[in-house]
Amino acid sequence: MYEEPYRWVEAVGNRRHYLDEQFKQGSPVVGVAYEAGILLMTMSKGTPKLYEIYDRLALGGMGHPADLEKVRFTLLETAHIEGFNRSPFDVTGSRMVKYGLAPVIKQAFEEVFKAPFIVKIILAELGQKIGKDSFLTVNYDGTFEEKNCYAMLGATPGVEQEMAAYLRSQTIVSLDQAVNAAVCAWAVGDRAQRQAFAEPGEPSEAPTNLDRQVSDSDVLYDHVRQCMNDKSIECALLDRQVPSTSKYRTIGPDELATLLPGDLGRSAA
Repeated sequence: MYEEPYRWVEAVGNRRHYLDEQFKQGSPVVGVAYEAGILLMTMSKGTPKLYEIYDRLALGGMGHPADLEKVRFTLLETAHIEGFNRSPFDVTGSRMVKYGLAPVIKQAFEEVFKAPFIVKIILAELGQKIGKDSFLTVNYDGTFEEKNCYAMLGATPGVEQEMAAYLRSQTIVSLDQAVNAAVCAWAVGDRAQRQAFAEPGEPSEAPTNLDRQVSDSDVLYDHVRQCMNDKSIECALLDRQVPSTSKYRTIGPDELATLLPGDLGRSAA
């Protein structure tokens, strides 16, 4: 009987190790606030990873597509019930995560005889005014963080720290600055993941010096260009300038081509 708590702790530790392994090949996600709204960006092989949730809420995720779809549906249902029963102004990212999603993910993670959610998410919320935009990131164990200016998802906390270090060095005001910063931050994260999970003796294309990653945008663009052989750039906005109630819109290939530099833009078209 006295061994039961220790078995539970061991089981949770094994689940954490298992889940960490599942994100090794995942595509990072970047969220960036700029003057006119919020940009969410990732690269995918066809299955969308960015979604509209409510008028001023958008979701970005990495992990198993089926689990991401479960999370999306849970948020959609919660948001629309909240908006109907109360008011649209009560549908906030903080309320969706703290009282809806995070407890569900935490419970699934800790119930060791059931399958956990293989998912990490960013929930972006467009503020009523410039500077009031916010992000919530939720981990597979239900822990969450509130952030502003930018947020990111990566396979490990170390990868996310490298992406954050890059974004801290950027000035982001306009949409084209947001797109370029997000694309480069994605490349920082993807390269860091490849380096972190490279097999012993396997050559790694990612440099060990973070300063080189931060300063050399040409290296980062070249990495994105190579990834576009089997992936495509996915971008979505919560655009404060959209006149309708829903502020969500996607950036199509033609618009994306005008926001990216040179041949990278042509590759996106």
